[in-house]
This record gives sequence, C-alpha cells and structure tokens, in this order.
Amino acid sequence: MQEDALIIRPGRPLQGDIEIKGAKNSVLKLMAATLLAEGTHVIDNVPQITDVAIMANLLRSMGVTVSDVVDGRLTIIVPPEDKVIPRAPYELVEKIRASIVVLGPLVARYRRAEVSMPGGDDFGHRPINFHLNALEALGAAFEASHGYISARASGLLGTRVVLEFPSHTATDNVLMASVLAKGTTIIENAAKEPEIIDLAQMLVEMGAKISGAGTSRIEVEGVDELVPANHRVIADRVEAATMAAAVGLATGDVNLVGAPSMYMDMVLEKLSAIGLTITETSRGLHVICRDRLRATDVATLPYPGVATDYKPFIVTMLSVADGVSIVTENLFSGRFKYVDELRRMGADIRTEGHHAVIRGVARLSGAPVKGNDIRAAAALALAGLAADGETILAASSHIDRGYEDFAGRLRAVGAQIEHVGANSPEIPN
Repeated sequence: MQEDALIIRPGRPLQGDIEIKGAKNSVLKLMAATLLAEGTHVIDNVPQITDVAIMANLLRSMGVTVSDVVDGRLTIIVPPEDKVIPRAPYELVEKIRASIVVLGPLVARYRRAEVSMPGGDDFGHRPINFHLNALEALGAAFEASHGYISARASGLLGTRVVLEFPSHTATDNVLMASVLAKGTTIIENAAKEPEIIDLAQMLVEMGAKISGAGTSRIEVEGVDELVPANHRVIADRVEAATMAAAVGLATGDVNLVGAPSMYMDMVLEKLSAIGLTITETSRGLHVICRDRLRATDVATLPYPGVATDYKPFIVTMLSVADGVSIVTENLFSGRFKYVDELRRMGADIRTEGHHAVIRGVARLSGAPVKGNDIRAAAALALAGLAADGETILAASSHIDRGYEDFAGRLRAVGAQIEHVGANSPEIPN
C-alpha cells in the first residue's frame, strides 16, 4: 500500500479565507472530562482529525457511546458508573499522549484506573511524574507494571497541590480529579493556557466550582456529582499560527476567520517581527506578506510565552529570512529533529543543545522529507511553499492527527499542495 504523502510545489501568493477549526489541544481534554458525569454530552466546533477519532475509540473501549463528528458536533453518552470499564488500553493510548488525561477523571469518579503509559509525538522524553505526584497528593495510589499504571483511591480529598512544572496536561488531570474531591483543592504553579480555561468553563457548566483558571493558582471546591454539558470548543491558536506561517512562506493576503487573537499576543508579536503584517478584524486575523521575511530571535516558554508548538513554523520561516536568527527551545529537548529535513532542503541551520542558529537563505530547494510529529510535518509541508521544485512529504498522516483537511484548505487559497496515497487520487499532470 502506498504511504500517505503530500506533494508541494511553489505557486502564486495565497489569497482568500481560511476558517480556523476547534482546538485539538482542548477538545481531547473535553472528551475525557465527559467521563465525570453520566448522561449525554454535546461538544461543538470539533475538528475532524485523527486524534479525535482515537480519543473517541478510547472512550468507546470503556463502554461510552461516541458519535462521529457531524458538522463539527460530537455527542458522547456516558453510561451509569457500573457500566464503565476504567481501563485505557495500550493499542489506543500509545497513539496519542493526550490520552493520559483520562487518568484524573477515572480516579475521581470510578476510584480506580488502569492506563497504559502514553505515546504520541516523538520529540523527546516527557515524564508523567507531574501527573502522578499531583494525583497522589489528592489521595490516589499508583503502581506501575507491564507498561500500565494502575490507580486506586478510596475517595479523593482536596488539598494544596504544587506542580513542579506548569505542565498543561498535568494541570488538566489534577483539575478534573479535584472537581469531585471532598473539600478545597488549590493548584499552585498551574499551566495558564487558554485550553485550561476552556476545560474549566466546561467543568463549570457541568456543575463544578472553579476559580482562577488561566492563572498560576486555581481553586476548586469539590462537589458530589456533575451533570452533562453542552459546550463549544475554542478556536485553535496553533492552527491559526500555522496558516499565518503559510502566508509568510508563500506570500499573500489571507483572512484567518475565527482566529483567537486574544490568546496569541506573543506569537503574533514574533510573526510581525519576522515580516508579516497582521491586523485584528471582526472576523479574526488579516495576514499579509509581500516581501522577504526578516531574521529575529525567539525563545519558547510556557504560556503566555511562545509555545513550543509554534517553533517548527517559526524555524521554517526564519530559514528563508534575511539575516541570522537564534531560536531557543526551553521546554522539550528533542524538538529540533525536523531540522535535518530542512537542511535537506538547503536550510543553513546549526543546532547545539537547546539552541538553533539559522542563517536565512534566499530560497529552499524541494526534496523528499519526512516529519516525525504533527507540527514538524506541517512545517515541512509549508517549507515546500518556499522551495524551488517539488517537495514530497512522506508520512503526511501525522498532519491529519492535528489538522482537518490541511491540504484542501490551503489549496483553496491557492497553494499547490496535493495528497496522495491510500484512498487518495493521484496528482494530475
């Protein structure tokens, strides 16, 4: 069977509208949160991506009924407590790291859980001790054997939890666990991402009592039970940055409809410094790029800093910028793996530890490349927009994990990008 691939050729400047879909990094946690309440939950603005399908299958494996995504809507029916199987199997968990967030809801409501060690993107070791330590503080007990984490709890008790690092998913897990814990839980050094706010808002709609979401100190007053929610997912800030980078690499004039600019201050500042003209409008963001990009220095930091998810697009843009840039990765040690692929396309990038020194070249050269995670694969596809000749991105299914119809939506604004492989039409001559 032919491996999925994208073929990208340089073309005319991009022109038109791109609608920004619901946030991948939010919807997966919202789906997990439904485990906290019996009944029918409805989640709107859900992207049709592989990771949503995997999380849906994970919930189904536990006895939960999950619909297909229809017009952005997902319906989840959680059965009575004794009908749920609180086990997350390896064959599903190993596909997406976000699946670890079922641990908190399972321990809180079902008082036991068996969860496989998580998998997902390949960009360095990301320990889960932050999750386990936080849940232990609430009263859970864990054992690890044969690749699984087994959890037990006779009943969680509110307490003060200090996270060693403001981990996004650890904050998700302890937040979901604490809403059913007896008493008050204070989460210190909590992650501040807007997706945390989105999760907290859905939990409040379910009857939780939460204050401080979006700050480093979240306070939760436990309740006895929750009810189903009807919630709309926030727009995907990473997807918005991805499409802005596409405009920078291909040049053009594009409206990013629904882009959540209120959550993108720092990355928009950096994209502007690189040479994009970005204007906030009533529809979202208007992005223009006419000239060659400019060098600048960038460092990743927890929100509200420049997220590590943005970095592959920024590095790709800087690879064709005028001047020398330094990019520093402060969060994940292995997240420069895609740089070798950019070098295959003619980029002048030297990495040392957490730093990359990028000497911009006038133009990249199309080549066969392969990305090993969602954002790296998307960035390499966008690199083809600024490369002479043809770029072939192998294993493009990584992109499908985080972007709905990535190639089709870019093609609609003028990009020369086609998908080939199993169940895909061949590219016309």
